[in-house]
Amino acid sequence: MVLHVAVYIVIFYGVGFVFDPLLRWLGGNFAGPTAAVLFSALFANWLAIRIYEGRAIADIGLHWRPASRENLLMGLAGGVGAACLVLVPPLVVGAAHIVSLHPPLLGASLFGIIFVAAGSSGEEIFFRGYGFQLLVDGLGPSAAVVPVGVIFGLLHLSNESATWFGAANTAGFGILLGYAYLRSRDLWLPVGLHFGWNFTLPLFGAHLSGIKIINEVTGHEMVWSAGGLWSGGAYGPEASVLTSAVLVVLFLAVWKAPVRRQTSPFTDPPAESASCEPSPLSSS
Repeated sequence: MVLHVAVYIVIFYGVGFVFDPLLRWLGGNFAGPTAAVLFSALFANWLAIRIYEGRAIADIGLHWRPASRENLLMGLAGGVGAACLVLVPPLVVGAAHIVSLHPPLLGASLFGIIFVAAGSSGEEIFFRGYGFQLLVDGLGPSAAVVPVGVIFGLLHLSNESATWFGAANTAGFGILLGYAYLRSRDLWLPVGLHFGWNFTLPLFGAHLSGIKIINEVTGHEMVWSAGGLWSGGAYGPEASVLTSAVLVVLFLAVWKAPVRRQTSPFTDPPAESASCEPSPLSSS
């Protein structure tokens, strides 16, 4: 298991090391790294599964079924709803307001949405994909979900304007997304949650994990009069106590939601096969 997970990680970072500079050159400092993460995640899962399992990449939880659609929509609703719980109350009480920068650029906005979706999907495919599922099977759910979630948060410290409090909240999101996978055993629920949140913050003009370029696309920005404890400062609401509180609400929502659990070849125990045993000889 350790070898398989290590090879999986090495493939991901190796492919990213090669393609990230090229894609930055082609797509800029936002689209380039985002495309590199998605491509590296897909390739790492595909190659590791081909080497060790002989299965299709869709077996990590990407099969499209009626349950997949329901879980994706449920995740989107949860992510959008959680972001609105963070952003709408400050706007209502006057702790923040939205400032128009310029008319929205419709083509650029569509481009931004596509790459926000690509970034959310790429992170989930890597962090909740083959390597994570091996850890769930080999170490147990808690021993996989919590450390991977913490690593997810720590890696965001490299983002612009990152803070330790923001990393802690992001680690909470990582643990939540791992738990969402455990509930659904597919990637559609965590992808929906991740994209719903990442889509809604820029929609309101808030910074997303320190990323400000999306505000230039949408044409407006959410400006706070409240302090950094509430706004999250330059990193955005993910470094605020509001997000910490809403994370608890979102955990409860995922726990209680009518999630459609799917089968997972990497985390579900193998089905018991019926064996034909000779019956004991009867005494004569």
